[in-house]
Amino acid sequence: MEGKRVSESRVIIAQAMNPENANPAGNIHGGDIMKLIDTAGGVTATRHARMHVVTASIDRLDFHYPVYVGDLLTLKASVNYVGKTSMEVGVRVESENLITGENRHTGSAYLTFVALDVNKRPIELPPLILETAEDQHRNQEAAERKQMRMAEKKKEKKHHKSDVSC
Repeated sequence: MEGKRVSESRVIIAQAMNPENANPAGNIHGGDIMKLIDTAGGVTATRHARMHVVTASIDRLDFHYPVYVGDLLTLKASVNYVGKTSMEVGVRVESENLITGENRHTGSAYLTFVALDVNKRPIELPPLILETAEDQHRNQEAAERKQMRMAEKKKEKKHHKSDVSC
């Protein structure tokens, strides 16, 4: 299977935040931002796999700054790591006050996607071709996160086996 370069699937999505995205205080709902993160990540994953993908997990998501009505939200997504049937996509969220020009790093998230065949079964993914030192750095960090996720999953399975029901 031929590999794909990180740059082939990279996505940038921008959307103006409107009143329907906000709570009464004028802050944009975190859920609206999360949906945009999942959308940007999913488009990136689909571009890499060229198949339908599903979100398997989202790693920790912290909001560093609020986003307000009228801000332009920009999401930058790229594939960080590819395993046999799953891949990690990183999404960086920035907000821009269109009046003042102030631009802030609002948050980041790492999502794991799985590509599915026509029978909705996981398929093998094309390997990732790392092009830059930054790609290599992100790939190494993603591999470490994958190891932590695998260790956590193993720990959870062990814990569930030892649970005793009444």
